[in-house]
Amino acid sequence: MATVTHFPIIILGSGPAGYTAAIYTGRANLSPALIQGMQPGGQLTVTTEVDNFPGFEEGIQGPELMRRMEAQAKRFNTHIISDLVNQADLTEERRQGGPFRLTCDSGDVYTCDALIIATGASARWLGLESEKRLSGYGVSACATCDGFFYRGQEIAIVGGGDTAVEEALFLTNFASKVTLIHRRDALRAEKVMQERLLAHPKVHTVWDSVVEEVLGDPKAGGVTGVRLKNIKTHEQTTLAVTGLFVAIGHTPNTALFSGQLDTDEAGYLVTKPDSTATNLSGVFAAGDVQDKTFRQAITAAGTGCMAALEAERYLSEQAGHATRI
Repeated sequence: MATVTHFPIIILGSGPAGYTAAIYTGRANLSPALIQGMQPGGQLTVTTEVDNFPGFEEGIQGPELMRRMEAQAKRFNTHIISDLVNQADLTEERRQGGPFRLTCDSGDVYTCDALIIATGASARWLGLESEKRLSGYGVSACATCDGFFYRGQEIAIVGGGDTAVEEALFLTNFASKVTLIHRRDALRAEKVMQERLLAHPKVHTVWDSVVEEVLGDPKAGGVTGVRLKNIKTHEQTTLAVTGLFVAIGHTPNTALFSGQLDTDEAGYLVTKPDSTATNLSGVFAAGDVQDKTFRQAITAAGTGCMAALEAERYLSEQAGHATRI
């Protein structure tokens, strides 16, 4: 039978932002609840080596980093809930004067006085079986996370927008050759960035082409190449690379809040300047769900901390107001 349970504060999402928010609110004796969502641990659970998170001299596996964050959150009495929210009633009209109300797939309902949204953003993939099979074994959607591992190697990147061009240029700091694959015959990125890319001696471009298959074996060294198809001539070619970066954009996980919280043109939650506060009082956003620029574990954790501190201050002010009344 479905139950209704109230917590002073609920955190949605279990990536670095969510777990950091849980640690800080837990240390503030707020007895937070964290609803893990569809992918407990977030995108880092599909990342093999995390080499740029401070405090781990030899690096750490993504799933292990998230396991440690969860354990730390539990140590500060965070209630971990393995469920997925499918309805959020946040506006005054929808909650009818009551607390924020969250309904989960299980049918259970959770209410709270303050809410931290850390649902992240999902990378857009090509949709290939081979891409999924080799994810974390040479296939990546984050150049700044994984570029370091391809020092002196030949790699490829798919995309044609600002993100693809920026990441291709970043990858030239490590790779001996970067091949940019684009399905059209011209880039969509801003002209200055295009000029920098096309003039770079390490960059090679393949136009009018799509990736048909990622070649390699996760048990035998990972990616060895990609099979390409020219969409105009239908000619198929094989490109030998040891890494493939997919840079065709991200989709913020904000559909749940449509019509209730302000978003930008790309769907990311809008927060106030120098704050994690959204347009609804008592609702805060942290991590990749509101950050389309950096998308790093450490910056997500930082905004998770900010959201926790702001939520704590909000609850304190609400309690003080109630006492004065």
